[in-house]
Amino acid sequence: MKMRLLVAVSVLFVLLAGSCSSESVENANIPIYENAVLVEQELLGIVNDHRNDLGYSSLLFSKIAYDYANSHTDYMIAKGSLSHDNFSSRASSISSEVNAEYVAENVAKDYPDAITTYQKWLESPNHRKTMEGEFTHTAVSVKKDASGKFYFTQLFYR
Repeated sequence: MKMRLLVAVSVLFVLLAGSCSSESVENANIPIYENAVLVEQELLGIVNDHRNDLGYSSLLFSKIAYDYANSHTDYMIAKGSLSHDNFSSRASSISSEVNAEYVAENVAKDYPDAITTYQKWLESPNHRKTMEGEFTHTAVSVKKDASGKFYFTQLFYR
């Protein structure tokens, strides 16, 4: 009887441990949504203006970070919620591709424009710290879901 209980608990533990991971498969069949390029450019400009006002250097655009940001924005839209799922995988991939020593990410959804998103990030100590961090490169992905709501992903690295 004890042996059956031990086996049952072990099996349950394995099943629960595997199902609770927040690291979802990123290569699943996720649709690719259209970029809101003007909003992306505006948000990048606002963040760089903020950095410049504080005496920090502007962040350079990174095509590699843009590709990963786009994939994550598509993922969030497909999921229908805000997340940092798979961040460690994105950070590791970016680090290996560009020899980055540190990668960070800000995400948002449902804000109507770039300035509101920036203002909300500025009000959040963690998001603000990321925007003002010692980074050299960035990329912003902004896309709308089927109902017209924006999703935002900004990746930073140095």
